[in-house]
Amino acid sequence: MSFGNKDHNDQDSGFVSRNERFGVDQKKEIQPENRGSFLREALNLILSVAIAFVLFVVIRTYLFYPFQVVGDSMVPTLETGDRLILNKLAEVDRFDIVVFPAPDGTDEEYVKRIIGLPGDEITYFQDELYINGEKVAEHYLEALKEVSDQALTGDFTLFSLTGEATVPEDMYFVLGDNRSVSKDSRVFGFIPAAQIEGTADLRLWPLTKIGIIDDNGADE
Repeated sequence: MSFGNKDHNDQDSGFVSRNERFGVDQKKEIQPENRGSFLREALNLILSVAIAFVLFVVIRTYLFYPFQVVGDSMVPTLETGDRLILNKLAEVDRFDIVVFPAPDGTDEEYVKRIIGLPGDEITYFQDELYINGEKVAEHYLEALKEVSDQALTGDFTLFSLTGEATVPEDMYFVLGDNRSVSKDSRVFGFIPAAQIEGTADLRLWPLTKIGIIDDNGADE
């Protein structure tokens, strides 16, 4: 009957669903533009991580390299546990502290100081360094000399050690600051320039010694 239909229609028109009552749109779905925005954000995140990784590899391989000192050959300048940053781009100069693979073929890395550059004539006499006939002060040894009653460096000439009158081209003559214990060019000879992994310019640890590492503190 029409009366029953009217009641039914009235009930339909007055009914409010639970979703409508709480403001939920059943037809609302994730729109295509929202999905696209999510994908763009995810892609940007992945791209940022990839760029950061590439930069890390480039910096570590070609620019700077972390290094931890092991051993006493550079005491008192460097001690076991010191953490350094090696500069792989810097031009090597006299008195720079450098790192290179151990010449004996082990997996160790040596840290020493550049004393002789290509073309240099090196002599030690009465605990003093002479380069090309001129006396050169080694200020980094002063602390050791103050507490030692013996010569730190025995007398020698470059020729007496290596058979060479001067440091050959593309080679360096290196010594450890702690001369009495250091295994250096007095033992294994010259170091090829190509084997220098970097110069130790900055110390990061310990915090009490953080900063630039002094090369010699005086002009030659």
